[in-house]
Amino acid sequence: MIWAVVALGAAYWALRLLASPTAVPSHAAPAASSLVARADLTRLLGATAATTAAASPAPATSSRFRLVGVAAPKSGAVEDGGVALIAVDGKAARPYRVGAVVDGDLVLAAVERRSASLGPRDGDATLVLELPALPPAATGSLPPAPSLSGQPAAVPPPAATAPPPGAAPQLGRVPRTDVEAAPPPVQR
Repeated sequence: MIWAVVALGAAYWALRLLASPTAVPSHAAPAASSLVARADLTRLLGATAATTAAASPAPATSSRFRLVGVAAPKSGAVEDGGVALIAVDGKAARPYRVGAVVDGDLVLAAVERRSASLGPRDGDATLVLELPALPPAATGSLPPAPSLSGQPAAVPPPAATAPPPGAAPQLGRVPRTDVEAAPPPVQR
């Protein structure tokens, strides 16, 4: 019994020391060290809001707004109104009527077929947003029509036969040309 425990122990350690580890696949990449939480530590270290605002410049006004869609009047008159779908600061797009406040002191001044103008309430438009260009229309060609030479020829209907001259016509039986012939009987 003791020798069995010694043999099992020796076998365990021999396998443990002599076994080769499994190889790492060639497509495996090491884990990135980006799992560490990255944060702005300036506030923790005592910076005030004024210094952080001065350190990070405000984004350009034109880059904050994105025109998603318009519903412009056909006449093009500003009095007729219109609606523009505008996304502000990357948020979901919202509909704005002409004259509605979009952000801060900017209002929707005018809506045209593919653009919208923003500006102060009592001033001229200072920012024009345009819809992205439409992709080109999908064009193609139809497949060629099947040739008549490859199609089986249509069988013309059998012609009605006229009785020979001088023969009496058969009453009660009208020859039919629109019915196909019956298949031949099956022989057993």
